[in-house]
Amino acid sequence: MKKRVLFLLALFVIWLPMLAIQKPVFMLYHHALANGCSLSDYLRVITHGLLLDCTIAGYLTALPLLMTLVSVWLPGRFYRKLLKGYFGIMAVLIAAIFAVDVALYGYWGFRLDATLFFYLQSPGDAMASVPMGQFFGQLLMFIVYASGIYWLLKQFIVPLFPETPVRKRLGGSLIVLMLGGILFIPIRGGVTTSTANVGMVYFSKNQFLNHSAINPCFSLLASLSKQQDFAAQFNFFPEEERREIMGSLSPHSMRGRTGTDLVETDSLSASLRSRIECGNEKGDTIPKVLLNTQRPNILIVIMESFSANVVGAVGGDSIVTPNLNRLSKEGVLFTNMYASSFRTDRGIVSVLNGYLAQPTTSIMKYPAKSQTLPSIARSLTNEGYVADMLYGGDINFTNMQSYFFSSGYSRITADRDFPLTSRLSKWGANDDVTFRHLYEDIKSRDSQKPWLSTFLTLSSHEPFEVPYHRLDDMGLYANSVAFTDSCIGNFIDKLKELPVWKNTLVIFVSDHGYPYPKDVVNYEPRRYHIPMLWIGGAVKEPVVIDKYANQTDLAATLLNQLGIGHDSFTFSRNVLSPDYPEYAFYTYSNGFGFIDSTGISVYDNEGNKPLIETPHEGSEQRLRKGKALLQTLYDDLGSR
Repeated sequence: MKKRVLFLLALFVIWLPMLAIQKPVFMLYHHALANGCSLSDYLRVITHGLLLDCTIAGYLTALPLLMTLVSVWLPGRFYRKLLKGYFGIMAVLIAAIFAVDVALYGYWGFRLDATLFFYLQSPGDAMASVPMGQFFGQLLMFIVYASGIYWLLKQFIVPLFPETPVRKRLGGSLIVLMLGGILFIPIRGGVTTSTANVGMVYFSKNQFLNHSAINPCFSLLASLSKQQDFAAQFNFFPEEERREIMGSLSPHSMRGRTGTDLVETDSLSASLRSRIECGNEKGDTIPKVLLNTQRPNILIVIMESFSANVVGAVGGDSIVTPNLNRLSKEGVLFTNMYASSFRTDRGIVSVLNGYLAQPTTSIMKYPAKSQTLPSIARSLTNEGYVADMLYGGDINFTNMQSYFFSSGYSRITADRDFPLTSRLSKWGANDDVTFRHLYEDIKSRDSQKPWLSTFLTLSSHEPFEVPYHRLDDMGLYANSVAFTDSCIGNFIDKLKELPVWKNTLVIFVSDHGYPYPKDVVNYEPRRYHIPMLWIGGAVKEPVVIDKYANQTDLAATLLNQLGIGHDSFTFSRNVLSPDYPEYAFYTYSNGFGFIDSTGISVYDNEGNKPLIETPHEGSEQRLRKGKALLQTLYDDLGSR
């Protein structure tokens, strides 16, 4: 019986260094982020990370423990063959998870979670973001790591499994069961009231060190376990307190065609004849009516990964987007707009449905839920509009096709509609091709019915390979944005020459930002600051709106301008409403940021602590508002 106990103890212990080795490898791989980290930082990452390594080691030892229990009553040589098979499978899984996690962290800024499976529904598109050299590098890492794990277990652990029978079977069984009870402690994460969670390994103000301490296998398993019970997550406040806090964040204009909003929408014609202005906190005046018609044709261009940091008109680099900078002087420019999240599937829903992005999941992956959302397209089709969607990539990626159809779009154009010779990008057809297609399509349209067209660009997506080289010296990302900007300039200049221009509203808005320049970290506001610009013959006059706002506010603001109710858009605010509560809210991987006139607060849900409080005064109130928004969002998500 001693040999069986030794086998289990040795197996549990040998898992720990094989899992702990991931930490220094992860930090060395991301050496730019680890720059300045000392040897003691590496050691602290390893020692703090052991907590979750013990949890995973416990899970990995559970099945061999069960085999040991059975062997007490039914000994034999076949167990060693079973163990070899089990260890081979586990070696492959652990190595694959780590290799993928190391690669994706550079793009996502957080450790692996269930988001992976959402994107793997279309593996070809998921791989399009990964340069070929990096792919082979990760493949080599996977092979070496998996082979090393399997060799160690086969060489040192498998021979320890006893083949001899146990004389005192009942006593032996009790010993194994007792070991199982002990093994449950690291699986649970200790003996305290709290169970194993990602935040238990956090120890530093440096978020990269905290992330480095996380076991990616645990991160993935933990996120999978939280995918369904949304309403039970983020219960920061009792219901009455949550409702009270939300009262200060929900303007009366959210009620749609009732109260103040009824007066605004029913008197739009009169407002067009006499300028009505409402003041903001900065003393500026903003015309309440932005358009000169209530039924313009509408083109929404969702710009892939366009950060405000590369758009000079909203405070970014002045040389990357000369066309957007030029056009911004002709229309309605929103200078303090913030993306709701960090990925396209979440940004699309925020823009087109006015629905806040979730930090631990994406509603687009749940068609049964996403189809219940209100949408700009559905609201407009109910008013006689015809809605179509254009995307140069795979429309099946991240459930987009089902999402767009259920949102009210009647026609979808995607990569399948372009010849192979036009699909030169890894993602599909480049933006010069799709903008050209869009122009010809608009040129040939029947003017009898107003239309809504939505166009998602793709050239400024990783790996940023474009047929354009004006800003190669500034890096691939900036050059790809400059390429799309050049396409925008050419498209708008040609569209202005068409008769349809005088009755058209073109809205440029990003799906999300990008960590540019390189010192931008994943959770800070600069990562989420984006441009939004309304131009076209339907725009009454140039205006600059510098109120803090979210891309989710597009729905309520646009529909209000058209005299269409928006009461079903719970999380969308009419920016031009006199009682507009001025703030911006965004989410990143299991965290959120809240910005208002008092400052900036960023909160990490995993570490249960603020990451940014600028200034510290007022931060508690900002965090209360952010938590209430997040709790309300997940209550709503759970009820759909």
